[in-house]
Amino acid sequence: MNPTDWLDYEIFGNTITRAALATGVFLLLWLVLLLVRRLVAGKLKKLQEKNEDSLGFDVAEDVARATRSWFLFLLALFLGARLLSIPESVNLWIVRAAMIATLLQLGLWLSAGVLKALESRRKRQLEESPDSVAAMDILSFIARVAIWSIVILAILDNLGVNITTMIAGLGVGGIAVALAAQNILGDLFASLSIVLDKPFVVGDFLIIGEFLGSVEKVGIKTTRLRSLSGEQLVFSNNDLLNSRIRNYGRMFERRVVFSVGVTYQTPLQKVKTIPGILKEAVESQEKVRFDRAHFQKYGDFALIFEVVYYVLSADYAEYMDIQQAANFRIYEEFEANGIEFAYPTQTLYVNKTDAG
Repeated sequence: MNPTDWLDYEIFGNTITRAALATGVFLLLWLVLLLVRRLVAGKLKKLQEKNEDSLGFDVAEDVARATRSWFLFLLALFLGARLLSIPESVNLWIVRAAMIATLLQLGLWLSAGVLKALESRRKRQLEESPDSVAAMDILSFIARVAIWSIVILAILDNLGVNITTMIAGLGVGGIAVALAAQNILGDLFASLSIVLDKPFVVGDFLIIGEFLGSVEKVGIKTTRLRSLSGEQLVFSNNDLLNSRIRNYGRMFERRVVFSVGVTYQTPLQKVKTIPGILKEAVESQEKVRFDRAHFQKYGDFALIFEVVYYVLSADYAEYMDIQQAANFRIYEEFEANGIEFAYPTQTLYVNKTDAG
């Protein structure tokens, strides 16, 4: 007997030589896949460190690190097994097992990518609006549920389970739950809309109809404002988004319009100097941009001048300080030039006739 004849000995329909070759391919592929995962993750980490503001490299690194060793093991085992002669029934289960492993790994990749993107947004949200982070956590939970629901349904379908009836049942149940909790779900999605669209953030000053106040907290169901008089205003998120909101927190500059009235007895030459006086009074202030000053109209008891300027700040107290300083300057100039402010007056004309 030839010493090498034992290599042709068959085990389960495969020679020892073929089995050894398949084992060698399996081990080599497994080591190569582990090495590739490590190299790719390391390269992406270096790229992310060089481009700290790039979300793409950060997400890609997390996706690469989410590749599990068991998946690489099963992938290498599946490819190595292709070299063996395997019964059809066993091969079917091997293919199914490989498909299930691939779906599970796909779920891990999607979860890692989505969660990393949401985590990065959550960090930015934490700096801009700390109280709205809870809604980001809800969004993260919804994303994970959606991903793994799809993965589980795909696995059941791969195992031969009829998922059509299951989906129909879940759909009917979902409709019933949605109808029972439609107000809560409406506020929940409105909260997500506020977080993603950002019509306002914590600290913004809002006017909603007859109510006004600063945003104190954006919750999952309600948004709370602190009014100027001190009480807390609570709005349903859904109702809030259906309202007309005036957001003064997004104001970069403030347009100011005010009027000054002088008496009709003011001489024409002095009347002509008034727009220049008003202009100088405004331009002498800091953080303002003068627009115009005009003799606007003849009032009931005064000559009306209108002034328009912009305060280059959204701060209300700063605007009032500027307006006050301008008013003092106008008062001084009018007093120095002998110009009198008008006040409500009434002239009574008496027609005296001789009695016949």
